[in-house]
Amino acid sequence: MDRHTPIALVVEDDAAVRDLATAVLEESDLGVIACESAEDALSVLESGDVTVALLFADVRLPGAMDGMTLARDVGRRWPGTQVVVTSGAAHEGALPDRAVFMQKPWRALDVLVQAERATLKAKAA
Repeated sequence: MDRHTPIALVVEDDAAVRDLATAVLEESDLGVIACESAEDALSVLESGDVTVALLFADVRLPGAMDGMTLARDVGRRWPGTQVVVTSGAAHEGALPDRAVFMQKPWRALDVLVQAERATLKAKAA
């Protein structure tokens, strides 16, 4: 994957759900990198080796940082990144600016719509 290919960064601790999200997003025009923690995702983002067009993150993640905190951080530091947060629990609290909430179980079509939005945004940048 070269640094000019826009990436979908999947952040999910449940391996089956992470694999499913990865498989769905591989059907889009985005490359895909999967992580199981917010800290791993930040390492990818901070490396500067790839352009992350879409962050697709679960709200509940292992480690010191949850998905909402990650989403806020990404929205602030990488404002061009499309942010989607997902959860099996009902959404509570304020979403970060421009972030989208997707209730689990999400539909593949809804994920692909967000990927298309991220792709268009990345191409326009």
